[in-house]
Amino acid sequence: MKVNGNERAVPAEGTVLSLLKELGHDPQRVAVEKNGTIIPRAQFAEEKLTDADHLEVVCFVGGG
Repeated sequence: MKVNGNERAVPAEGTVLSLLKELGHDPQRVAVEKNGTIIPRAQFAEEKLTDADHLEVVCFVGGG
């Protein structure tokens, strides 16, 4: 699968949540797009990933 344009193996658990944990991201501070569709945060634990998926992970950063 591709994450932010880079090839990556599907995590062992195979979910969006497991990928975010593997990447070290706080699921409450990111938005995830899978194959052009925004995945609701409530579905991160159930949303399955495959080798053919293209994901964009965007982190929210505070500032002012």
